[in-house]
Formats: sequence, structure tokens, C-alpha cells
Amino acid sequence: MSIVAITQPVPTNTQFTMVDVPYLREMASRTGGRVNVTLASHAERSLGGAEIVRLVRSGQAEIGAGTLSTLAGDVPILDGVDLSGMAPRIADARRITEGLMPIANRDLERFGVRLVIMYPFPAQVLFCRSAFRSLDDLRGRKIRTFGASLVDLVGALGAQPVSIGFPEVYSALERGVVDCAVTGTGSGAAARWPEVSSHISDLPLSWAVAGYMVNLAWWNRLDPAVRAHLEATFKEMSDKLWQLGDEGTRDGIDCNIGNREACRLNQLAPRPMTEVKSTPEEAARLRSIFERTVLPNWVGRCGARCGEIYNQVIAPISGVRFGG
Repeated sequence: MSIVAITQPVPTNTQFTMVDVPYLREMASRTGGRVNVTLASHAERSLGGAEIVRLVRSGQAEIGAGTLSTLAGDVPILDGVDLSGMAPRIADARRITEGLMPIANRDLERFGVRLVIMYPFPAQVLFCRSAFRSLDDLRGRKIRTFGASLVDLVGALGAQPVSIGFPEVYSALERGVVDCAVTGTGSGAAARWPEVSSHISDLPLSWAVAGYMVNLAWWNRLDPAVRAHLEATFKEMSDKLWQLGDEGTRDGIDCNIGNREACRLNQLAPRPMTEVKSTPEEAARLRSIFERTVLPNWVGRCGARCGEIYNQVIAPISGVRFGG
């Protein structure tokens, strides 16, 4: 059996090299040649990421993975999995994904696809071209964002959100098209952002939660033994990816600030950045923006049903209830 899988944004992501390659690309050796996976990243297929639902739905790929915020245009509930400021701790982010998975799949299955894993990237943080000490210092700056809730957050800080695809951010920072940009600590290291930025925050804004999805008709037609093998493989991948998101958060910061001894997963920055350490007051402000701006704006986009789902599934974890 031959399977096409299109997963991470770039082939240098640790999620691609440390998880997708050994579990998917090398599946033939794990199954005695019974299952062969042709694996590619978004960049290798010249994709932006938002096309994954349609590619899997159409059968151009049996397995696809993408950041949920970029897929939310098709399925708005997906944006609620990783609202900016909602889950400062990765353990809470995982509990939220587990609670929302069956609900998200009820919506996705109308499109002929099903999520089989949700997973995080390392914490999404700010990289800036010049010094800043707090969120207040970001007022007026142009900040690269992705996803509607991050746009809401940046706007609430008095900054100007700018939508730029990940591959173009390096040159945008280099040329001053943006003053700052948000991405994962490790993703910024892999993309050499320390060459074009000087300061990095340790405050998690979100986790860029992503998901692997499968073509539903194909999945349902699989030989039960093959499907069982894939389910077991995805379970192992999920555990590895959550561990990588956790360990990769601090590792990415250490690599970016030039801490050679602690930099193990990503490449060491040739020009060390300065770490901007957050305070409890900063974390409290982020939570307030989530409660007053990010959450109600998402419910406004997604509808009353989403507010009800949030209060039922997520509020007991986040500690913030929609509507007071």
C-alpha cells in the first residue's frame, strides 16, 4: 500500500526530522514493506499550509498536517483549540485538545476528513529587531502574526498586526517591514531569525497547535490490521510531539540566546539574542486580554454554539468563562 503524507511547514522542523521521518517515511521498514509512505513538507510542495484540508479531502494526500489556526477558515471551531493567551501551560493546552478533538471531528467529517492527532509546536513567542522590556513597549510596532486570535491580541496591545507567511518573515525582519514577529522558539532558531532579530520573549502567547488528518473514506476502507497499525503509530507520534513541544520551548530560547550547554534540539545562534523574561504582571495582562478581547471576538466569529462548547469543555481548564 502506498500513502502520500504532507506534514510540517519546512523539512528542517524538528517535528519533521525527529518524528515524521522515523515514523512515516520509514514505515516500510516497520511494516516489512506492506505500507510505504511518500512524505513531504509544505515547502517541498510549494504550499502555504491552508490547503491541507482540501488536499486531504480531495484524496491528493491520504494524510496531511497543518496548524489549526490556518485551517479555521474551513472549520471555525478549530481556531478555538489554541486561542492566544488561553493556555500559558502546555499541560493545559493538551487537555484542551483532548476535550475538543471529538467535537472538531464532528465538523471536519462533513468535509470528508478526520483528525487523528493534535499536537503543539514549542511556545509561540515574540522575536524583535530592537530592545523591549515589556508588552507596553510593543505599542505602535508592526508585528507579524498568524491566525485571527493572535491578530486580536496584538491589536489589543496597541501594535499593528501584519500577516506574512513563515518563509518570508526572515527577509521582512531583515528589511524592517516588521519590527517583531511571532513564532515558536525552535522554529525561529531553525529559520535563523537570530540573524535578523535581537530580543526574544519567554512569554507563551499560544502553542500553534496543529493536527494530522486523514481522508475519511480512505481511512474507513483500510484493512483493519493496517488501520490498527496506523492508530498505534499515531499514538506514539502524539506522545513524542507533545514531549518535543515541551522540551523544545526552553531549548529554542537557549539556542537563540547562545546557551551552548543547554542547546540540544536546535542550532545555536551565531549571534546570541537577549532574553526578555516575563513577569507575573505580564502574564496577568495577557490573561485579561484573552478574557476581554480574544475570547469574545472568537465567539463572535464562530457563533453562539462555540461559546457554549467553550464554557462546557475549555472553561474548566482555562479558568475563564465566556460571558462572565
